[in-house]
Amino acid sequence: MRAAFSGERKSARLLEQCSEMLRDRRLILASNRGPVEYHISPDGQLQAGRGSGGVVTALSTLTSSVDFAWVASAMGEGDRRAAQQAEGGRIRSPLPGQHLSLRYVVTPRRMYHKFYNVFCNPLLWFLQHYMWSSAYTPNVDDTVYDAWNTGYVPVNQAFADAIVEEAKHSVRPPYVMLHDYHLYLTPGMIRSALPEALIQHFIHIPWPDAGYWQIIPSFMRRAICEGLCACDIVGFQTSRDVRSFLQSCEMFLEGAQVDHTNCTVRLNGRETAVRCYPLSIDVEEMRRIADSPRALEHEKKLRPLLGEKTIVRVDRLEPNKNIVRGFHAYQLLLSRCPELHGKVKFLAFLVPSRTHIRQYQRYLEEVDALVGEINQTFGREGWQPVTVFYENNYTQAMAAMKLYDVLLVNSVIDGMNLVAKEGPVVNTRGGILILSETAGAYAQLQEGAIGVAPADVEGTAQAMYQAITASVEERERRASILAQEVEREDVIHWMARQMEDLKALA
Repeated sequence: MRAAFSGERKSARLLEQCSEMLRDRRLILASNRGPVEYHISPDGQLQAGRGSGGVVTALSTLTSSVDFAWVASAMGEGDRRAAQQAEGGRIRSPLPGQHLSLRYVVTPRRMYHKFYNVFCNPLLWFLQHYMWSSAYTPNVDDTVYDAWNTGYVPVNQAFADAIVEEAKHSVRPPYVMLHDYHLYLTPGMIRSALPEALIQHFIHIPWPDAGYWQIIPSFMRRAICEGLCACDIVGFQTSRDVRSFLQSCEMFLEGAQVDHTNCTVRLNGRETAVRCYPLSIDVEEMRRIADSPRALEHEKKLRPLLGEKTIVRVDRLEPNKNIVRGFHAYQLLLSRCPELHGKVKFLAFLVPSRTHIRQYQRYLEEVDALVGEINQTFGREGWQPVTVFYENNYTQAMAAMKLYDVLLVNSVIDGMNLVAKEGPVVNTRGGILILSETAGAYAQLQEGAIGVAPADVEGTAQAMYQAITASVEERERRASILAQEVEREDVIHWMARQMEDLKALA
């Protein structure tokens, strides 16, 4: 009850803060995915649904309470038709509880394909997750050069043009909040047209060490850093990312004055503040979903699958989530501890991701083959060691997280990883979190979690055994630390800090 009351007070303060900020300045937010997705029904009618993705989820508090503009890509045919019907202009959100207006960026399909499927994914995404040396990364060949010139650059320009057009509805220069790696060049393009705009860019994925950026051509990494330095504020998930960005500017931008103490970059007469804003979750919303009738129905169906001790993981099916090594660690645990056979279960909830990209198809095949091997080697009548759900069912995953004894989050590297925060606030069994030291969430949750190095299969197997055999007192101590930490710095705290910094600029 106290947590709910605290959440209500924090929400009220945030909305009061936004109301004051937006009296005479428009807020324009931009991301690749938008808060509304249109689909075409079998009878040819447009149907609107809530957009997917972490950015939409993170900003749900704003979308339900604040009137602002959201600029996003028209990703499917439904979005394109909706934009056409609006003649490229603004669309009021048709979804209940959303007060925003939407403006779609419509680019030629081939251009968007190069932007998203060739340059953003897998090139930028793999680079920023330190995964270039794996078998899943492309060469930087003429196809990538072409994707930069005729995909990434013009789509970023199209976003800038749409934001500039939207800014005409603002009495004073607007606040512009950009999100993630799709839009690195957009700030510089906006700055050229709107020199007095207050621009912030938040990056959800890791920012690798400066030397790692040298994998791609110098003109690309220089343009990316220059684009971001056109912002007033650049936000990252962790202090590690802040340091890496400052080093990148120092290494790649001639004439940049980098202040590592105050975390600023001065370039071309403009100072950019580089800040750490660890993303979090809406605690009360997570608990509401976990206790909803649908979740309770899923929980009822999952209970017969549980073991005496149950390991759970919830992930997108992406190579950086380190799913294969997690299963190898479980395989090692079973081979070493026959007394656990028939007693421990592993339930994996894996959301297929970017299935049209070859590298992701190969990873799915690798995961599926290893699960089959574990079940064939160790399974017996009445006990299957691993059960995998290959589907995007958030409510089912939330129900599963109520039931874990061990939650495994062993990603190679993550900007944050919100599963590590969702699990502890809905779990009902005093479950223990095993968390990769390279996940952004580790900086906040390390006191309550069991930390593992992501490549350490031996250490992960030992961590599983430690978690499975922990005393009730140890489980409850760790679970309490984690829940309190997430409640203290929830998603409202994340948004409020950014708004405070933008307001200070104004």
